[in-house]
Amino acid sequence: MVVAWAVVGVALLLFELHHWAFYALFGAIGALAAAMVAIAAPDAYALQAGVAVGLSTVGVVGVRPYVSRIVHSHRGGLVARGVHGGLVGQEVMTLDAVGDTHHAGHVRLAGERWLAISASGVPIEARTPVLVTAVQGTTLVVLPVNALGEEIG
Repeated sequence: MVVAWAVVGVALLLFELHHWAFYALFGAIGALAAAMVAIAAPDAYALQAGVAVGLSTVGVVGVRPYVSRIVHSHRGGLVARGVHGGLVGQEVMTLDAVGDTHHAGHVRLAGERWLAISASGVPIEARTPVLVTAVQGTTLVVLPVNALGEEIG
């Protein structure tokens, strides 16, 4: 059972690295702890399962909300409380044509694909450098960088 618990623990850790939801992390901790119990008490299957389920439950219910709040408020690609201000002023590249609210396009910011609209309503071509001027929900409002230079100069 040691190997089985270890395989489950490592698989859950790998899953967690991809998703960052902090459910699989605590399942992995529980499974790896059960593997340690299996080393000490190889025939105590109920104890192993109890340790796995108990630690996983305590982690998900008691610890996950705090860990999730801390980590998600500091990751650049996630929209969390207070992050919108950090998005405004970022220079990004359009992935496809960006128009008004009825013809939104996309930009890539912090490794994430975002819906974007033109602040002026004038269409912006794909692969154009733009500046984020505002955030409306989960949509970025952008202006071409060259348009800003023309207005300033």
